[in-house]
Amino acid sequence: MDSAKYKGIALLLIAIVMAGSFVTTYGAETPEELKAAIEKKRQEEQVLDTQIKAVQSVLETTAGEKQTLQRELNQITGNVKQLDLGIKQSKIVAEKLTYEIKDTQYTIEESEERIALRKVEISEMLRQVQRKDTSEGPLMAILSGKSLTDAVGEIQALIEFQDKFARDIRELQDYTIELDGHIKTAEEKKRAKELETEKYESKKIILDETKKYQQQLLTQTKNKEQIYQNSLAELKKRQDEIDAEIARLEAAARKDINVSALPSSGALMMPAQGKLTQGYGSTPFALRNYASRRHNGIDIAAPIGTPIYAAADGRVVGVADQDLYCRKGAYGKFVAITHYNGLTTLYAHLSLWKVHEGQEVKQGDLIGYMGNTGFSTGSHLHFTVYAAPTFKIAPAALSCGPKMPFGGDVNPFDYLAK
Repeated sequence: MDSAKYKGIALLLIAIVMAGSFVTTYGAETPEELKAAIEKKRQEEQVLDTQIKAVQSVLETTAGEKQTLQRELNQITGNVKQLDLGIKQSKIVAEKLTYEIKDTQYTIEESEERIALRKVEISEMLRQVQRKDTSEGPLMAILSGKSLTDAVGEIQALIEFQDKFARDIRELQDYTIELDGHIKTAEEKKRAKELETEKYESKKIILDETKKYQQQLLTQTKNKEQIYQNSLAELKKRQDEIDAEIARLEAAARKDINVSALPSSGALMMPAQGKLTQGYGSTPFALRNYASRRHNGIDIAAPIGTPIYAAADGRVVGVADQDLYCRKGAYGKFVAITHYNGLTTLYAHLSLWKVHEGQEVKQGDLIGYMGNTGFSTGSHLHFTVYAAPTFKIAPAALSCGPKMPFGGDVNPFDYLAK
């Protein structure tokens, strides 16, 4: 293996990572300084993570309270705080990854040095073999009248030579595998930093949108509870009408589900990290709050801006923002993906999407960020799974925009990996 090639790749990798970075690193140059800097950033990340979780705990506690203007304003304030903390956290994580990449470069260089040393030793041993007259082997030593002691000594030297040669070859192979691993680690850290940079930029966009909505709410209600409650009553009536319409369409679609064409358990990955706050079907919350008295998916709650990932390979078949037509009335910002396994998945209440219709995605690809758009009382992901042949996106009779997703829904837990 050509160590110069690896060194070139590694240096190029570092150059790419460092170029255009939104973070600046200071002072850490030696391996010891880098490790200290990494540990410092790790501790800073943990502090921010604790603060984000503390805000989330408060938001979850108030999520079930009576809807009032002050409650919603407090919720928005909490979301703004979480986003501020999340932006700082993404910046720190990216800085930590920058240090880790540089530390990995030192490790790559050490591996290259070990490989170069072994190559020199092996080359020298091969030259010794070529220089040595093959007629002077141990057998010829005995036949030529040399003492038995001399012959045994030559045999022992040959055995030791062969053992060292074999050992050097094995070490060269081990070091080469080790170097491959270090380069792979550097590439993975580069991708992780790119994702963290993406999260950093996206959270700034989400923060701006959240602040705009806060101002709109204050303007529309004139900061008066009665105006807010009147608007809430109208919204509740509209939500019930939309929910009933979706329920009617999906009840008809469920009759067309061909169960034998659906995949087995484990076909989908969980699309987001968070707390399961509502299951599928006639849940207690659905019985109390939905006109249909059933929930066509599952809800996963986490801080606003939490990444959402594609549950399986597929093609994006729908991207829309229903709040443009019926604010807080339906799914808000959503993404729909039809997979190659007979299922279609819906990701609703997003704060931001990162894909477009027609785009091919792989399982685990970033498709958007968790939010509180549409008919939602707190930041969460609403995740619905449909039998793909029954899924449609069409205008709704109640004018919630030109794109209303519906179909024969199935229990997500029947297809999510355990």
